[in-house]
Amino acid sequence: MSKMNTLIGASALALTAGMAFAEGHGCGIENGRISILSNDFPALRAVVERAQTCATDGIEFSANQTTEHKDIQVAALSANPSEYTAAVVANGSILPLLNEGLIRPLDDLIAEHGQSLSPTQMITIDGQVMAIAFMANAQHLFVRTDILEQAGVEIPTTYEEVIEASAAIEDAGIMDDPFAMNTQVGWNLAEEFVNMYLGYGGEFFEPGTANVAINNEAGIAALEMLRSLNEYADPDFLTFDSNATSALWESGEIAIATMWGSRGATILDEEGSTDEVTSATQLVGAPTVGGGERPASTLWWDGFTIASNISDEDAEATFIAMVNGIDPAVMDGNMDAAVWLIEGYQPGPAAEGVAATAQSSTAPYPMLPYMGLLHTALGNELADFMQGSESAEQALADTEAAYTTAAREQGYLQ
Repeated sequence: MSKMNTLIGASALALTAGMAFAEGHGCGIENGRISILSNDFPALRAVVERAQTCATDGIEFSANQTTEHKDIQVAALSANPSEYTAAVVANGSILPLLNEGLIRPLDDLIAEHGQSLSPTQMITIDGQVMAIAFMANAQHLFVRTDILEQAGVEIPTTYEEVIEASAAIEDAGIMDDPFAMNTQVGWNLAEEFVNMYLGYGGEFFEPGTANVAINNEAGIAALEMLRSLNEYADPDFLTFDSNATSALWESGEIAIATMWGSRGATILDEEGSTDEVTSATQLVGAPTVGGGERPASTLWWDGFTIASNISDEDAEATFIAMVNGIDPAVMDGNMDAAVWLIEGYQPGPAAEGVAATAQSSTAPYPMLPYMGLLHTALGNELADFMQGSESAEQALADTEAAYTTAAREQGYLQ
């Protein structure tokens, strides 16, 4: 796999300047099957609902929006015909689909039906467009300014300051477990390590090779920081995914959290929360760590792909519907649901954290074909360290061994 146009360089620009979109051209689909697999949060619900407006009497339409999408996508798209005709993916979740050849190039469909798309939305791999991006995302800090003020601390800009602020909140008796991040064992825990490791300036692989190289000073520091932070989290932190951390925030149980920007609109509305919480919630950029200048986070895009194992008729119908789903009209009533990469987008309070993170030289999630294998190994091997039953060096050695085995099986290493 060669270089990919991840549009991350363009994403910061898209926060302040619209991109050249033509007006929506309508659907005009008469036959075909449209079946969409995606994550489940408000922005994606809006896209899928708009795509569904293309479903006429001759169209078979279905959608599965689930937080488990990454776990089922490979098996579902491996069927012939594929269970889903479209998969909504991000930087990391597209990799397994690419590696298995489960999604098709979109160039011909773009030429026929993609006049409304901007080149900066087109995720190009080896000279072929494999996905269409429509929103940007990143993990960053959510803070309760009232609680910080009560504890006598400023909004943190480093993870060291996050620890200091959390300690001050606990010491003042305001909250017992004021901090949270998405540290559920598996993909989420691995992503938090990736963020922190990059913040320490780490490199995942030996230059120009698939040889993993994380059992080093930066890797140890990243793990130790994650464990230090979670000393101020609920003891069940290894079960925390986005739904759990969002629920903790809305219930007023935490005051500082690292969460996805795509949760911002849900956090800031009053549904499921209180005015006391929402009025004092502020979304700010991702912190740095260890004296580094690069935020300990990664920039992401979300976009749609079209399955390989489906008929050309179904692929065409699905592509047209998904292009309709990301028409500028999708922002009507949903402007704050995402950092849209769509003409006319105006960042609001829910986007401030992603905007600040994108404008601070944050690295994109590594787009390497074998990164997914390392991510899986990290998710499987770091829990023992986080629970205090294994050293950082051993956890990283176990991760490297698991990755190396998988990379050899996949042919990335000899």
